[in-house]
Formats: sequence, C-alpha cells, structure tokens
Amino acid sequence: MDASEEEALRREVQQTFHHEQPSFDMNDRSTIKHVIGVVSGKGGVGKSLVTGLLATELARTGAKVGILDCDITGPSIPKMFGLSGQHITAIDQLMIPAQTKGGIKVMSANLVLENEDDPVLWRGPVLSGALRQFWNESLWGDIDYMICDMPPGTGDVALTVFQELPIEGVVIVTSPQDLVKMIVGKAVNMATMMKVPVLGLVENMSYIECPHCGEKIQPYGPSHLDETAQAYDLDILGRLPIDPKIAAACDAGTIEDVQRDLLPEAVRVIQTVAAIDEAKGE
Repeated sequence: MDASEEEALRREVQQTFHHEQPSFDMNDRSTIKHVIGVVSGKGGVGKSLVTGLLATELARTGAKVGILDCDITGPSIPKMFGLSGQHITAIDQLMIPAQTKGGIKVMSANLVLENEDDPVLWRGPVLSGALRQFWNESLWGDIDYMICDMPPGTGDVALTVFQELPIEGVVIVTSPQDLVKMIVGKAVNMATMMKVPVLGLVENMSYIECPHCGEKIQPYGPSHLDETAQAYDLDILGRLPIDPKIAAACDAGTIEDVQRDLLPEAVRVIQTVAAIDEAKGE
C-alpha cells in the first residue's frame, strides 16, 4: 500500500467511525467534567492497574473521581477496589455506581452479574448497549475525572468508547518487550484516526527494585520505552515496577491502601489537560 492509498484508508476510517460530537448523552442528575481513557494495543500489560492507580492518585488530590470499566468481557476493577460481591442498586430508574472506601465511583459489568466469574457472552451491539447504559443511566452525580478502563486492542467496544464518549485524551500502557513499538503503534494510530490526543506512555513491569540495595533490575531486558516514545513523539508518564506488595493489594481489593504515588507525572498531565479544557470553556 503506497502513501496515497494509506491516506485514503485513514480518511475512510475517520468518516466511518468519528463524530464531531459524542452521541452518548448524560442524564440531568450527573455532570462529568473530564474523561480520560486508559488503553493498550494488547492485553496483559496492566491497563486496569494503571486505571486503578490513576483514579486513586487523582482522588488523593481532592478530586471527585469515577471509573467506567469499559472492559466488559474482562472486568477486574471491582476486585481491585474491594467491591467483589457487591451489586448495583437503582433509584428513579438510574443505577447507583458502587463506591470505594476512598469515594471513587465505579460502574462495571461484574457489578451487574449474579456471579462475578460468570462469562459475558454478548455480541458487539449488546456490549455497546451495556456501555451506553453504564454511562448515561447511572447516577454519577458530580465527577471531576472519569477514567475509562478500555478493553485491549481495537475492537467494537474500543471504537464505541472513542466514538461516543467525550474523551479528552488517552494514556497508553505498555510493557518492556520487543514488540512494544508495534503494539503502541496500533493504539497511537487508532487514537489519531479518532482524533483523540495521546497524553503519553506508561510502562508497566518496567523493573524490580532490590529490597536490600535499591538497585533496579530489568527482568525483561533493556526497556524500549525511550525509543518508542521518540518514534511516536510521545511523553513518558511513568514506569511502574514489578512489586509483590502492589499485586497483593490488587488481589486483596486494597489498592487504595498503596501509599506510594507511582504516577505523579501522569496525574500532572491529566490535570493540565483538564485546566486547559476548562479555560477554553470560559
């Protein structure tokens, strides 16, 4: 495919999937100021972990935070926040999001299933319909930052989120592997086609820190993050360690008890984007 054919395909994709205005309305009892997506080009890189950490660290600043778990067929956010076994209730025909002990509001498929280990055997249109309900049929109240934990890849639900929700930017999660540049490229190109800004990269599983001397060991070999960021002209927003304490906290549902602020640069960039957006609206 030559350059002209590639550009024609890009325009066709944009015309097919992109709307100038998102089409998912919000109910009149909820106000969501800023929407940030957390994405990856493949599964298993820690996208939900980054979502949980970002939400927790934003909430520590005093912001009102929500999480929309868009990974409907593989939801893990409720367990991470100690919400396993809880079920959504409703008032005035609006669902009430679950709330973590730190005050973060959460909507997830696992909160509407009878058993959290039941498979979600839904086709694309049903998945998109469920996402619409989570967004506009939930009593969110006032939310400063809504963090959307996206499904991996570039399938139906990811396209629906990009197309229908007012996303201001996305954080791409990656890992230190040889294929990282290609995987990041898929996520970057999708965001570009949908005209959604990429805020930067977060590398998960970046290193292990020796508990005795503090040396950082790279178990997967040298990171490719710097060259990948340079190739796509992206900022590096953080490098997360392999830390058994963090993994244990996620398994125990106590991620909010992790006292380290692991993603301060990502939080700063999100706050900056929000401030710029608010200034434009004045």
